[in-house]
Amino acid sequence: MSNQTPKIAVVILNYNGREWLKKFLPSVIEHTPTELAKIWVADNASTDGSLEMIKTEFQSVNTISLSENFGFAEGYNQAIKNISCHYVLLLNSDVEVTSNWLQPLFQLINRDRSIAICQPKLLDYNQKEKFEYAGAAGGMIDKYGYPFCRGRIFENIETDSGQFDDEIEIFWATGACMLVRRDLFILAGGFDKDFFAHMEEIDLCWRIKKLGYKIIYTHKSRVYHVGGGTLNSQNPHKTFLNFRNNRLLLFKNLEFKQFIFINAVRNILDIVAIFISLLKFNFREVWAIIRAQWAYRKMIGNAFEKKQMFREIQYHHKIAEPNLKGIYNKSLIISYFVNQRKKFSQLSW
Repeated sequence: MSNQTPKIAVVILNYNGREWLKKFLPSVIEHTPTELAKIWVADNASTDGSLEMIKTEFQSVNTISLSENFGFAEGYNQAIKNISCHYVLLLNSDVEVTSNWLQPLFQLINRDRSIAICQPKLLDYNQKEKFEYAGAAGGMIDKYGYPFCRGRIFENIETDSGQFDDEIEIFWATGACMLVRRDLFILAGGFDKDFFAHMEEIDLCWRIKKLGYKIIYTHKSRVYHVGGGTLNSQNPHKTFLNFRNNRLLLFKNLEFKQFIFINAVRNILDIVAIFISLLKFNFREVWAIIRAQWAYRKMIGNAFEKKQMFREIQYHHKIAEPNLKGIYNKSLIISYFVNQRKKFSQLSW
């Protein structure tokens, strides 16, 4: 392979993350075989000197300068269009990779054309024995659209004791570190830029699974994620994006009959979330949830057009019936808060 063009583009999207790049790029450079991959930083019009620092201190890293801050979703879309490769490894700027992190992912996706995306074990950089919130050991989703992970349900994060040392099909892979076939990423429409950030990877994974492909987790690759490095979990804007995008996710990907019922349930549950925030006197969060509801409704028309367009893609390019593996066909809310099932192993599938 040494005489061939590298098959993977490791793409780190950056927006004013100079310090994260300075801290974590060395591990990516050290542990990424040059015969297998090239490293790229796609910059969302940063103003903190990120690009200048890369060109001075990390001259082996390729750069793409985007004209504005497109956000996570469209930023990656723009970057991937301009890179020629078989596979794209999306990597957050606040991730430390380890020895032999890339090879198991490549071997997995390269051996089976029906595997579209794969992700490594995602652990917490600050508490290395713990799983990390954003992806842990692979993403799942419940019947009402609440995403969770093997190793993380809501705010309960498990310690890694080898319970997820396996290779298994999941519902969604984390955008913090995922390897995806470039041709399928583009065919499926890439990330939905209307999401801007948060849950766009779940939306993409759902569409790709509708084409009949698989998404796989493997423990043989391990990385450490700071988490919240770009947007703190307590930030009301993150609450806004999560609530808005979760409803868009359901509208775009559920069949109409399913959506009518689940949307009604979610309206009630979102009202409950507002009430709980009021009891905590967290008025910024209340306002974020209310704004998210209005924003989601304004975006339905555009989301409907995208849904129709994808149906055409699905009709012409699916390799099998929609892949539903990774959907927890119960209420995660009831399992977690009523039945007190706090760990993934306690859920009844």
